[in-house]
Amino acid sequence: MNNHLVLQTDFGIGDGAVSAMYGVALSVNPTLPIFDLTHDITPFNIWDGSYRLFQTIKYWPEGTVFVSVVDPGVGSDRLSIVVKTETNHYIVTPDNGTITHVKHTFGIKEARIIDEDKNRLPHSGESYTFHGRDVYAYTGARLASHVITYEEVGPTVQVESLVELSMFEVSVDNDSVIGNIDILDVRFGNLWTNINRDHFLQLEYKYGDLFDVLINHDGRNVYKSTMKYGRSFADSELGEPLIYVNSLDKMAVALNQESFAEKYQIGTGADWTITIRKKQ
Repeated sequence: MNNHLVLQTDFGIGDGAVSAMYGVALSVNPTLPIFDLTHDITPFNIWDGSYRLFQTIKYWPEGTVFVSVVDPGVGSDRLSIVVKTETNHYIVTPDNGTITHVKHTFGIKEARIIDEDKNRLPHSGESYTFHGRDVYAYTGARLASHVITYEEVGPTVQVESLVELSMFEVSVDNDSVIGNIDILDVRFGNLWTNINRDHFLQLEYKYGDLFDVLINHDGRNVYKSTMKYGRSFADSELGEPLIYVNSLDKMAVALNQESFAEKYQIGTGADWTITIRKKQ
């Protein structure tokens, strides 16, 4: 039985790039089940690509093959790899940091370099700008269809040698927790942090408690206010800020029916830190 193939890119769907990847995969196996994670990653934003894999991967069956192409270094000497996670999923991707969040959260068992002499779309050897189609979709489809085994992807490479992006480690003291803005809940502009609910539990809160929230970018304060902790947006008025637990069991900050990110020009990554301090 075929495994699932899930595609993620920063290509958008305004041209034929994603369709070409589908075509390559279906040329390997016309019955292969193919799905989209997203094709709306901000162009060249490897951090966002890394997070969206982490957000999604554990909800898919074991054996699912993910192809993730956010590849500003295409055509350079960066490696093309397939990793096998501790959750028994596969990720086909450039070795540029895309596996950072998955490695940090779930772990990686093994990594292999794609042998392009065996795992590259036939008659595409002179093209060096569309590895998503010619190498990643082709290899991912062959792996998901059991045309090749994982061992036949190519030689192993040390997991410890894979490129990782810098991550901000959460810290907790008596009355506050400090983390970073990991990602945006894009459509609504909510801020999703890397602070687990277990970190927040250490502040001994209850629903309705007030907290001071400070957001810094590169050490410069860009937001400071007091807000309530609630179960959901129903616990706040329109336009009012709220702290809540998001769908990944992490702490998030929102404005009720407004975009927090847009209103206060908030970005994401390890250099965007957030402090949540219990109001005295």
